[in-house]
Amino acid sequence: MAPGKKRSVAWDHFNLISPNKVQCLICKHEFAFNDSTSSMMRHLRSVHHVETPQSANQAFNPPCIVSRKQELDSALVDMIVMDAQPFSIVEDKGFKAFVNLLDPSYIIPNRKALRTMVEEKYKAKKEKALDVVSRASAVSLTADMWTSINMDAYLAVTCHFITEEVELASVVLGVLKFPQTHTAAHLAEAKNLLMEEWGIKGKVTGLVTDCAPNMVACANTLLLRHIMCFAHMLNLVVKKPLAQTPELEDIRSKGRRIVGLFKSSTTAKEKLSEMQRQLARPEHKLIQEVETRWNSTFNMLERLFKEREPLGAALATLHTDLPPLTAEDYQAIHHCLSILSPCGQITHPLGEKLATNLKNNLHERFSALEKVTALSMATLLDPRFKELGFCSQGSAHTAIERLTKECAATMQALLPEAQPQSPPREGPSSQQEDGGLWALLDRHVGVQQQVTSTTASAKVEVQRYSKD
Repeated sequence: MAPGKKRSVAWDHFNLISPNKVQCLICKHEFAFNDSTSSMMRHLRSVHHVETPQSANQAFNPPCIVSRKQELDSALVDMIVMDAQPFSIVEDKGFKAFVNLLDPSYIIPNRKALRTMVEEKYKAKKEKALDVVSRASAVSLTADMWTSINMDAYLAVTCHFITEEVELASVVLGVLKFPQTHTAAHLAEAKNLLMEEWGIKGKVTGLVTDCAPNMVACANTLLLRHIMCFAHMLNLVVKKPLAQTPELEDIRSKGRRIVGLFKSSTTAKEKLSEMQRQLARPEHKLIQEVETRWNSTFNMLERLFKEREPLGAALATLHTDLPPLTAEDYQAIHHCLSILSPCGQITHPLGEKLATNLKNNLHERFSALEKVTALSMATLLDPRFKELGFCSQGSAHTAIERLTKECAATMQALLPEAQPQSPPREGPSSQQEDGGLWALLDRHVGVQQQVTSTTASAKVEVQRYSKD
């Protein structure tokens, strides 16, 4: 553009799609272009009734919008990733109209281009994550198998570590489609490949998984310390006493069938909503129990108890042979919810039975955890817990002794390799080149004094930490 020439307003509504072609951002009509905006101006005035200056032949001066387009492209990619949106959203008419209203000059990338942009951003993010993980001196892994809505199996592995800024960080190493059988060998092979790819072999201090035998065997195959996931253990702890309480099992069975009716029947669902409106209550849906999650049992019973009045009224108007929950059932549910709730207090016989079963299973699953070296040391070294995190003072004392030994070993390793030796004592063998028996004794005493001094220093250090 020649000095002094002004940019044509036509470029507020047109985009140059090739050296000899432009496209209207409003109606997407394309025009031939030969360094003049006259036809573009006429189109805006006659078709879209846009007021434009009357100059007939304004110079070619396309807007410089590269940086703005890059900014919007990046925001679009972030939206796709964060909201798990499909690539096809850029082809939706409503989305196109919305974006055009926000910024008519922005050309939405097509589906193929968007996929490429997402892949490029993934590679850039992964390179950055690889760099961060490579600087970690030690890491731990968590792994789990899960199934998608299409019944495809996936293995997810996440890496956890402390950064150079002493902050806890987590990086997803991979979510791998897993069509092969879930044997320990196949799981170990997949995890081993991930560890090699991320350069963390030899840095992994522990692998946290559920209690499944194949996961435990996988950790053994990889020669990794296995730590069972507390959430999975708690799920097993609560599920077992629920099953061990027959009276509650009958109530759960009733509840499942009632919830199933209101989930599968439109008539029943509408009747429940109607009764909730009549009682001026929120129109909450019932919750179905899921076999693999104990908290779903809690949620189902809690919702049944809260909606007992509109639910009873709805069941009374429906032609069904399902036995309703009785007043005694609801009373039992109330007490069981109390015991399953963190702050629950209970005296009801059914609740007492459930509480006893729950306590026994908690002891069975968790009583030995304080003796696991990795867990006891982690608890002791966590400044939030220290010795207060232990139920058993004996286990706390054992952990302190273990920490003292490790601290002493670290101090010993930091000492200079060549220690000054005491001069040999005169004696019958003092003329020997190695100093004789007395010199050997002196060296032994010196080493013992050094070990004693290091142990004492380690004890003082641990005591200071404990009292701080």
